[in-house]
Amino acid sequence: MNSWPCRRGLNLVGKVSIRKLSGKDEFTRLIDIQRVVWKHPDLDLTPVHQFCISAFMGGLVLGAFVEEELAGFVYSFPAIYKGKFCHHSHLLAVLPQFQGYGLGKKLKWAQRREVLKLGLDLITWTYDPMQSRNANLNFHTLGVICRNYLPDFYGETPQLRLGPGIPTDRLLVEWPIKSARVQRKAEEKEEKSLDLSFLPKALEGYRAEDGSYQPGQPNLKLAAPVFLAETVRDVRVLQPTPGIIASWQAALRQVLTHYFNRGYAIVDFIFGEQCYYLLKKMPAGKSS
Repeated sequence: MNSWPCRRGLNLVGKVSIRKLSGKDEFTRLIDIQRVVWKHPDLDLTPVHQFCISAFMGGLVLGAFVEEELAGFVYSFPAIYKGKFCHHSHLLAVLPQFQGYGLGKKLKWAQRREVLKLGLDLITWTYDPMQSRNANLNFHTLGVICRNYLPDFYGETPQLRLGPGIPTDRLLVEWPIKSARVQRKAEEKEEKSLDLSFLPKALEGYRAEDGSYQPGQPNLKLAAPVFLAETVRDVRVLQPTPGIIASWQAALRQVLTHYFNRGYAIVDFIFGEQCYYLLKKMPAGKSS
């Protein structure tokens, strides 16, 4: 595959196009992208034949091109969630040299347009709740909601773990692609801002004596309609200290599973020097 120089400051205006991929030759290029982005062994890569049959049977494989180079892709397939037909988005990958330019966002909005053409109104996917940049894209940019925590979902899969012995926890998010809120996100309309200083916190970090930033004791007694739960800003910088990652993961798991079981859902994410999930009381079946 071609190799663009890995540098910041690329001018991609007018150079990005997104279209459906098809055929063995194009799907073979996705193997290289998976290797580069995730560094997984070949056994764990989604194979060409899977893309072929999925695309033939109602799945979507969309590619993002920078001029003529395939820079990333998104892959989803028909699924049933809570008795409802939907698409499940299984893979989203952008080559490192093109990350930070909004290609992931462009791919997701293109995916929404294509799934709407199929007459469906829901896309689901999973991601690691400790990955704050993914959380910001999912909740704040795209407008997903979440009320399902999947502890150690992929089990003994070392390449999906954040560190040795750390469970492969995942959030299963719902993207109600016909909702008014998601449409506002698509149109990039400014939303009413919240004064976060007045919101209670179910989880908040503190600076320990050794200088590390640790999770505090979870507050499982909140009854407020809206509250925050803190998470780490960049889990990658904590990789040398897997014990801290495990502590944050365990605390966040405790908070989210507790409040999901009590009718709350994650509806937004605040990304900054400190990062927070925003939870809101939401009746079952409601999506905004």
